[in-house]
Amino acid sequence: MQIWIDADACPRAARDLVVRFALKRKLDVVMVAGQPQQKPNFACVRLVVVPSGPDAADDHIVEQAEAGDLAICSDIPLADRLLKKGVAALDPRGHEFTEKNMGDRLATRNLLADLRDTGQIASGGQPAYGERDKQQFANALDRLLTRLAR
Repeated sequence: MQIWIDADACPRAARDLVVRFALKRKLDVVMVAGQPQQKPNFACVRLVVVPSGPDAADDHIVEQAEAGDLAICSDIPLADRLLKKGVAALDPRGHEFTEKNMGDRLATRNLLADLRDTGQIASGGQPAYGERDKQQFANALDRLLTRLAR
């Protein structure tokens, strides 16, 4: 099993947690980004910088990840593509993407995108990544890695 990180959108604190879990469990981590990133200096971590372009990092992760792997991403359409390949997906705030919740999450994402595009709501982005988010992510990551290892 490998852990894939959509590194352009993943908070550094979440990436650091993934690396700690990977070191403890002897797993490889692949950070994929459309621009250079600072890579933790551990042999188990690899950084892949893809040519810039729409969804280039997402496409690389989907092409390279295999069933049984885990991806850390905030991108709902990316998570949907990965789930269809048998790759588990978790967002950096500790919410697991599943076949059961994917339909609702895609519908909500599309509705909010339409509302933003028509100017009916402002684009505010996500709140700052805090301690509670880190704890939720660490707990969810531990549970998911344990489940995938079985």
